[in-house]
Amino acid sequence: MTVNPQYADLEYGLIGAKLGHSMSPEIHAHLGHYVYDLVELTEDALSDFLTQADFKGMNVTIPYKKAVISFCAQLTDRARAIGSVNTLKRLPDGTLLGDNTDYAGFLAMVHESGLDVRGKKCLVLGSGGASLTVVAVLRDLGAGSVVTISREGVDNYSNLDRHADAALIVNATPVGMSPHCDASPLASLDGFTKLEGVLDLIYNPADTNLMQMARANGLVAVNGLTMLVVQAAEAASLWFDRPVNQAICASLRRELAKKACNLVLIGMPGCGKTTIGKRLAQRLQRPFVDLDAEIEKTTGMSTEVLLTQYGEPHFREIETRVLRQFANQHGLVLATGGGAVVRPENHILMRRNGLIVWIDRPLQSLATTGRPLSQARGVEAIFAEREPLYRGLADRYVPATDVDEAVRIILGEKSCNS
Repeated sequence: MTVNPQYADLEYGLIGAKLGHSMSPEIHAHLGHYVYDLVELTEDALSDFLTQADFKGMNVTIPYKKAVISFCAQLTDRARAIGSVNTLKRLPDGTLLGDNTDYAGFLAMVHESGLDVRGKKCLVLGSGGASLTVVAVLRDLGAGSVVTISREGVDNYSNLDRHADAALIVNATPVGMSPHCDASPLASLDGFTKLEGVLDLIYNPADTNLMQMARANGLVAVNGLTMLVVQAAEAASLWFDRPVNQAICASLRRELAKKACNLVLIGMPGCGKTTIGKRLAQRLQRPFVDLDAEIEKTTGMSTEVLLTQYGEPHFREIETRVLRQFANQHGLVLATGGGAVVRPENHILMRRNGLIVWIDRPLQSLATTGRPLSQARGVEAIFAEREPLYRGLADRYVPATDVDEAVRIILGEKSCNS
């Protein structure tokens, strides 16, 4: 083999078309002491890479899970049966072995959901390499029927009403993946009368629009983080001939989910979101974002001026636009304005990567100076309108009688009743 100098030091990594969203390097850093690189390749460059790079092991993602098969001298039985490869291993003779570790990853994802697919109809959105793996797992689990939905063909997005009796929908497309988080492969789930859950292979954002639609309908919704972690562990197992440590997989998934999650503080104006948020960010060593301050940076005007001179509807539009910039990020402490909850669009943005914390302070303690809405309408009237929204959105409730105590409650160092 003639080794391209560009890839001379490459040993392990991930190839795909667009990899800016990938958590794989962080995952593999926890799984072993080896360097794991991201290698973005165009379709034209794929052949040269696979024939001129002397790597030891490589993961494969969209859109090359089928294309790499022709470069493999051997396939595992699992990869051959599925027709999709997401893991490559360099054999002693220099040739490539292709495996499908996504199978174990998606199987773990189904188990995590608690859904039983036996005898039930399942829809798989997308017809790429990931879709083939999903179909194989569902059939092996005894699904009654598995229907692949693609843009063209007999079963497509224009005739989904034929499958209103589906019990499970799996998104195996990249639609809704960061940075295009506002997209969804389906506009609604309302027509699926027997639907029990949605599994979305996307893990960034943590809560896709499709998943949020599922939860709004009282359905199970699981993202692809477990699948990502387990398939990575299976790949490392193949590369280094060692068993998968399930305990490490479970711990790593929890750690990654916690690290990526934004802490989004909601609550009445003057309840202490900014003060608590700054203290919380300091404790966690995370960036702090004050949404009202960011609005002022963006517009060059104070929120008070914006509200009094341009009105609340105009202000809310700006607020949503600024919130969208930060909702797609990770690991922030984000203090929202008191009225951010009044727009349904903002609910989707807050939940995208966020754990939502309701900071609740007694109404008589709320300051109204510099807050035109509170002065005009009164905090009691505003609270009566917003309290159901705060309660419905919140993942955690925190009484804010004391800043340090609130921070301790959010961090789990103290209970609300202790």
